Order: sequence, then structure tokens, then C-alpha cells
Amino acid sequence: MKVTVIGYWGAYPAEGSATSGYLFEKDGFSMLVDCGSGVLSRLQQFKKVNDIDAVILSHYHHDHFADIGPLQYAWLVQNTIAETGEILPIYGHEEDKEKFKALTHQYTEGVAYDPQQSLQIGPFTIDFEKTLHPVPCYSMRITDGDATIVYTADTSYFSGLSDFAKGADLLITDTNFYKGMDGEGPGHMTSPEAATIAKNAEVKTLWLSHLPHFGKLTLLRQEAEDVFEGTIQLAEEGLSWSK
Repeated sequence: MKVTVIGYWGAYPAEGSATSGYLFEKDGFSMLVDCGSGVLSRLQQFKKVNDIDAVILSHYHHDHFADIGPLQYAWLVQNTIAETGEILPIYGHEEDKEKFKALTHQYTEGVAYDPQQSLQIGPFTIDFEKTLHPVPCYSMRITDGDATIVYTADTSYFSGLSDFAKGADLLITDTNFYKGMDGEGPGHMTSPEAATIAKNAEVKTLWLSHLPHFGKLTLLRQEAEDVFEGTIQLAEEGLSWSK
């Protein structure tokens, strides 16, 4: 299994970049996890848009969802050019009926996932944990039977995330605030909180992602290193992990 960072900013994309988007690949199957603002543009450096086999969304805030519309038009254009009728499945929860309905377009189909059940998408098995966020949002534990990656999506800190991430090879965390800040209201974590989850879960590698547009980003890693002794990396476009 291989995962590649396509976008990693919180709220809005910095110049020439993108918000949340992660490409998971295994045995020729490609799954995009979240599709935020700028993701479609950046994705095409790594993969043709019509070579994506599935998309899954943690929630419907724009920095995780905004490029679904452009992706749908891309599939419309590519199918028209090739005179094909390929359909892209886009998985999302149904707790926002209007946003879920928008996942279906001429060449895309919205597919509801049940957060209480494991979901199989191609070679990946996905389990869910509801997060602490202003809108319904789900962390994902993704495994191919050999490696396990946990993506917290957007959330403020709660200890249950450590249980959910227990023993993961890679943990990708929401890290939108620095030490001493309070992310509970907006539903995001600080760097020490992200590191605490990694430490308690005994994960091997921690990626700090969903990064803020203020402060010195390298400080986030330094603050996390005070808590977690494993490998820590700041998310950046093209950063990849494989096993």
C-alpha cells in the first residue's frame, strides 16, 4: 500500500497548493481520500483524473469536499472525449442529505457508507470513528491486510482516537494549532495533542497535516517531538509512505 499527500492545508489552499487530499494505491487500484480545494489540479501531477477508481469523504466542509464538482466535470469531459460511460463511485455519509445527494452526477455515483460497519473499497478495508467537529465527520482506519493507516480527518482531541489508531503503521493527524492554543471550538487539534494520540496508540510514523496558515510550521514538529519519540513528518505535497 502506498499513500501520497496531494493537499494538506486547512481552511483554504496556499498559493500553488491544495487543502485535504490523500491518494491511496494498491495493486493498480487508486482511491482518493477527501477532495478539498485545489486537489484536482495537484492530483494530476501523480494520476490522471479518470484513473481514480474511488473517492471517499470524511465530511462536507469545503476544504475536504470543494473539488468534487470539478472532478465530476472532469469525468464528464473525459467520458465524452473517449466515448465511454465509466462511473466513479464517491463514498460519503448521509448525515447531510443535501451534500450527499450532490455526490451523484452524470458520471459519478454517491455511495453511502455506514460508519458502524466496515467498508470494502477495492483492496482496502475501512473502519470509521466519529470525530469531535462542528459537522458530522469520520476518522478512517484503512488497511490492505498488511499495513494500516489511520487518518483522523478533522477533530478536536479525545482519547478514543488513540484506541482507534492503536498499532497503526502511519497516523495522519489534523494539526491546525500550536501548543497552548484551544482547538475545541473549531474542532481541530494542537501539535502536542496529535503527538499524544500517536504516543498512546504506539504508531510507527506520524504525519502532521491540515496545517495552519500562521506561525512557523516547523515549530509544530518540534512541539510534537517533545511528546512522541517516533518518526514525525510535516505533510507536504508529494510526501509518500509505502509498505
